[in-house]
Amino acid sequence: MTDVETFLATIDDERRQRDARLLVELMTEVTGEQPAMWGSAIVGFGARHYRYESGREGDVAAIGFSPRKAQTTLYLTGYMESYADLLERLGPHKTGKGCLYLKRVDQADQKVLRDIVARSFEQAQE
Repeated sequence: MTDVETFLATIDDERRQRDARLLVELMTEVTGEQPAMWGSAIVGFGARHYRYESGREGDVAAIGFSPRKAQTTLYLTGYMESYADLLERLGPHKTGKGCLYLKRVDQADQKVLRDIVARSFEQAQE
């Protein structure tokens, strides 16, 4: 498994690398957890266990992100509806079921982003 610093150094796009480093700093501060690689391209903080009604279960990062080519993907706990009050103030973004997509992390409202990370991490601990 690659360590986080080695992974971050492989990000070719300078802006995307700055965004990734900004998220590592923010998520470390908010969660109190150290970053760890989850697979080959996800930087995660903490862990949570999940179990579906079907019986399928596993472990995932409590919160994490991946610096993709087109945008940075944040993997949050719960559905995006539970973040609606914050997302309306975040700035430019897109959402999926449990993902938040940011083209420019540095253009997001940093206090709101912090609040989203904190809420997601708290939900993961429940």
